[in-house]
Amino acid sequence: MPKVKISDVARLAGVSVGTVSNVLNHPGKVKAETINLVNEAIARLGYVPNQGARQLAGGQSMTFGLVLPRLDHAFSLQIANGAHDEARAHGYDILIASAGNDDILANHYMNYFLGAQMAGVLVQPMAGDSWEPPAVHASVPTVYLDVHAERLGACVGADNEAQGRLMAEHAASCGARQVAVIGNAAFGQLALRVRGIRAFGEQSGMRVEVIDRGEWNSVSDGYDLGRELAKRPEDERPDFVIALTDVLATGYIEGLASAGLDVPGDVKVAGCDGNPLAWGGSVPLTTVVSPGEEIGRRGVRMLLRLLGGNWEGASLREFVPPQLQVRASTAGRPAQGHGEIPSLNLGDYL
Repeated sequence: MPKVKISDVARLAGVSVGTVSNVLNHPGKVKAETINLVNEAIARLGYVPNQGARQLAGGQSMTFGLVLPRLDHAFSLQIANGAHDEARAHGYDILIASAGNDDILANHYMNYFLGAQMAGVLVQPMAGDSWEPPAVHASVPTVYLDVHAERLGACVGADNEAQGRLMAEHAASCGARQVAVIGNAAFGQLALRVRGIRAFGEQSGMRVEVIDRGEWNSVSDGYDLGRELAKRPEDERPDFVIALTDVLATGYIEGLASAGLDVPGDVKVAGCDGNPLAWGGSVPLTTVVSPGEEIGRRGVRMLLRLLGGNWEGASLREFVPPQLQVRASTAGRPAQGHGEIPSLNLGDYL
């Protein structure tokens, strides 16, 4: 079957090739009736524009690339939603690649987007402190999301230290006497949450025990820790537990329940990353919501700023403050100055 050309579309619509090009690239220059004629011809013929040729003709790509580490965590999905909405609001398309928790594949996709001469690239790096960006990336503006690293240049991230402090404040507002923090702080974001919790504990005099065990994405690790801590004598048992992730918190609640303890009656439990995909447990979970959509939106806006001027060597940093989500697992009141926000709709991220 012969390939449909732009001249075929022009002939069927009864307009010039230049008019078809304007409909595709500069629709603001064309009357609405003409746009309708051209779009009808495109639909009838099944014409697909050559994006490479359009870029060469226009001299500028109108597409951003977004590399995500995975699509099994609501935070990454929120980033994608926010970036998509903001890009479209400014007339840009966005292409999304998921690296499947593979740092080699993440760099492959990043290099692909850079080589395709995208207008800009957004990257949420792999969770961990060993990730390195590709060596060659000077030709395309690049913004890194959910990361705290001076060497990376332009970054937009959640304030993870503030997340930890905010949850510690909430524990204090619930009257907690002995707080346990569970989770292996194996990478920067989690370590910063621990730092925020410790800092508040030191300033307020609240007892904080850090149990550096439990993988961030393991419900079973949380469950085992719940059963283990339930065996402690009541006067040695923490009355408030902060899990570094919501997945761990959900497992911990189930472990306590299996040992005959009530949440929040015997022990209050909270997560610390606002992941709706982990909210299917028996008790609605108090957590700190990382503003993923806002990070995605700000990442696009930062790309647009870089596109508007001399971006090479820029050292741009933005950190988005978290929000407290108080639910039944602590049955307490928000800390002073922090209101409760509505529950996130899981369907928005699937």
